[in-house]
Amino acid sequence: MKILIVEDEVGISNFLKQGLEEEGYEISLASNGFEGLELATNNQFDLILLDWMLPKLPGIEVCKGIREKNKTIPILFLTAKDTVQETIEGLKGGANDYIKKPFSFEELLERIKIHFRISDGDEILTLSDIKVDLTKHQIFKDEKEVFLTQREFELLVYLIQNKGKVCTRTQIIEDVWDIHFEYDTGVIDVFMNAIRKKLNLSKEDDCIKTIRGVGYIAN
Repeated sequence: MKILIVEDEVGISNFLKQGLEEEGYEISLASNGFEGLELATNNQFDLILLDWMLPKLPGIEVCKGIREKNKTIPILFLTAKDTVQETIEGLKGGANDYIKKPFSFEELLERIKIHFRISDGDEILTLSDIKVDLTKHQIFKDEKEVFLTQREFELLVYLIQNKGKVCTRTQIIEDVWDIHFEYDTGVIDVFMNAIRKKLNLSKEDDCIKTIRGVGYIAN
């Protein structure tokens, strides 16, 4: 698996490079936003670790630029920013996840593994007029392809695989995010809003319902 690290602090980038290479990943480095965007859009990577505060071009703009070219590659923000508004800004900008500095390498490694995880189950999943091809990592609605981010894809697959069951926000955080500690479950709503928008679903749609104060259910 090839990972691009866009980080201007040499100590952090070298530490991550060494640790991830020891885990078997192939690592490329960029030290500013322009360089990171150029590498990300002109090369094939499986995941991007992106610092928010970068010289020449802010991480959020790098993220948006990458998303214009690649809708599915997982992008994880490495950031000291941790307010809800900043988190939402990053997610709306196309990020799949974020990890707050300072962080443990073990936590980062687990987050990366989550995004590389292959979904179990049938190769083709269906929900109303939505079809999900797990093998090809494609989603179709009314036979028209819809492009979701990796995290959005994983969340939609989880709801479909648990069709007919109420999935609480806590369950989603634990089963999809693989996070078993206190975490702001409000980010799930951000992802669900994005999924509904891309699939042209209303909050009242029977396909995926919001259970107020609890979570979601796919029917």
